[in-house]
Amino acid sequence: MVVEPKVKGFICTTAHPKGCEESVRRQIASTKKFGMVEGPKRVLVIGSSTGYGLASRIAVTYGYGAGTIGVAFERESNGKRTATAGWYNTKAFEKFAKEDGYYAKSFNGDGFSEEIKKQVIECIREDFGQVDMIIYSMAAPRRTLPDGTSVSSVLKTVGEPFTNKTIDLRTNEIKEVTVPAANEEEVRATVQVMGGEDWKDWITALNEAGVIKQGAVTLAYSYIGPVVTHAIYKEGSIGHAKKHLYDTSVELSEQFANIGLRAYIAVNKALVTQSSAAIPVVPLYISLLYRVMKDAGLHEGCIEQMNRLFLDKLVGDVETDDQGRIRMDDYEMKEEVQQKIADVWDGIDSGSVQELADIKEFWDEFYHMFGFGYDNVDYTEDVEI
Repeated sequence: MVVEPKVKGFICTTAHPKGCEESVRRQIASTKKFGMVEGPKRVLVIGSSTGYGLASRIAVTYGYGAGTIGVAFERESNGKRTATAGWYNTKAFEKFAKEDGYYAKSFNGDGFSEEIKKQVIECIREDFGQVDMIIYSMAAPRRTLPDGTSVSSVLKTVGEPFTNKTIDLRTNEIKEVTVPAANEEEVRATVQVMGGEDWKDWITALNEAGVIKQGAVTLAYSYIGPVVTHAIYKEGSIGHAKKHLYDTSVELSEQFANIGLRAYIAVNKALVTQSSAAIPVVPLYISLLYRVMKDAGLHEGCIEQMNRLFLDKLVGDVETDDQGRIRMDDYEMKEEVQQKIADVWDGIDSGSVQELADIKEFWDEFYHMFGFGYDNVDYTEDVEI
């Protein structure tokens, strides 16, 4: 089948197997440039197939020499439509890791479920004994709770509706968008999906099974961002979930102090991911941020962020802010970077967006997520999906 990108809104409904393999290959090459450092050798990555989770798995494998167990919920091909990008990414990662002599095993299923937790625990017992790092990078729109009920997250404000500029990804036009306010039930559901409940469930289950090594590290990912996105992100329904995630990190370090567990939140930079592309206002901000950071020589993609996190920030004495968070957004939040974005935000329109924002980089990274846009991949040839 000849596979072409089919974009609906902020999602591409097709993925290219050879392109996804090329994406993984390039990320591995990026990590290899750093060389090896001493670090955990048996790592569990929950949410391991795309974005920060996949980049984390690559960084610990090729930066620490770690064996990894990955958990993700992806769809394989039915013969008529392609598999998801995460499915192809996982297959490609396992292929490269095993060729290079690293242990890599993946579980495809609902990471929120007790069934997957039990399967993973049994695998750890048999193959690792214990894990010394647990990375929690789940990014799901909905969750089935232990009692069988299903809850979904929302991208809404809290309190009052919020109106600001955004970019229409279909036309590259600058438009105003109004984000409605969430009700209490929607905020609660968003916290249940995107907060720390399931992270804690994983750590509790792993600890009860005795498969967490003394002195292990666990970390989850968050975002804060600039004032212009606070209403929709930091102070919105997602922000409430991220606050719960942070509170959970504090709780985990206290509750599991007996095994020396250290729980961290890494506050990452704004990047093009399947999640961020869906958030109003954020794609325009990211496009401006990319232009400013590239001009300043500070731009990083997913893999560059995770390489710096695992091969620099987490090596030796961990550097944190006054709340114990690892600030991977330090380059993004530099005063001079944010000031340059603020200087053009009010005046940017459809006529100036191509000049002021890096629309090309946004779209390049968007298509790369699904295996498209690589100059050394022949997209006209038939591929096995």
